[in-house]
Amino acid sequence: MSTVTTKPAPVAAPPAAGPVLAGEGRIGLRGNLRHIGALARRNVLQIKQDPESMFDVVFMPVIFTLLFVFVFGGAIAGKGNQGEYVNYVVPGLMAMMGMNIAMGVGTGVNDDFKKGVMDRFRSMPIARSSVLIAKIVVELGRMMVAIAILLGMGFLLGLSIKSSVLDLLLSIGLAAVFGSSLMWIFILLGLTMKTPQAVQGMAMLVLMPLQFGSSIFAPTTTMPGWLQSFTDVNPLSNLADAARALINGTPLGNSVWITLAWSVGITLVTMPLAVRKFRQKT
Repeated sequence: MSTVTTKPAPVAAPPAAGPVLAGEGRIGLRGNLRHIGALARRNVLQIKQDPESMFDVVFMPVIFTLLFVFVFGGAIAGKGNQGEYVNYVVPGLMAMMGMNIAMGVGTGVNDDFKKGVMDRFRSMPIARSSVLIAKIVVELGRMMVAIAILLGMGFLLGLSIKSSVLDLLLSIGLAAVFGSSLMWIFILLGLTMKTPQAVQGMAMLVLMPLQFGSSIFAPTTTMPGWLQSFTDVNPLSNLADAARALINGTPLGNSVWITLAWSVGITLVTMPLAVRKFRQKT
């Protein structure tokens, strides 16, 4: 009787380790900056392919400046004295530009998830935060364009810088710092709400009281006491007052430091929440 000897089947080797998933391990500062630059370039090219996405940045400063100067200017500064109101409202509108543009960041993030763009980014070996920071970098660029157009309209209508160019640049920088902190709020909204329409609706509920319950458009001295109490703690009022003081050469008080404190506080709270939500969102 013959015996058949069989060799044991070879054990399959374990599969080679694939690439590290996005978010695993540590990415150095240089790599993170490189990722932010590449993603920011992608967002800029997207704007180049869709120039209509810049319509709000180009036309919003023009429309708002003309509307508020000629509608409220005569009532506040007196008929025929709209030029005096220009130096009041233009610094305030700088604060408003950042908030309106920040709202678009939230709807854009939400729309990117709907299209599956964010899922592709999350499958890549890049830091989660770099995707969101790249969006803020590009939106800050859009905000600078809006402020440049706003100031150009202001100069056409009689805006005068009564301090120095450095103070003007400081007011622009302060608006950019505060605007970037607001973008984290709206990114968090964009990651939380189900549709871009819901993000826009919620944003308007936030924007309207903050904008009109502030010193952006008119002095707060004629407002009821309870509303003045709200405007005193409204960060938009502090930003508008700080920009106004820097441009008009009036005493700053604590408005600059209060604005910076708001900016740092908002960023420290909302940025980690937004990055965490981005990781968890399905």
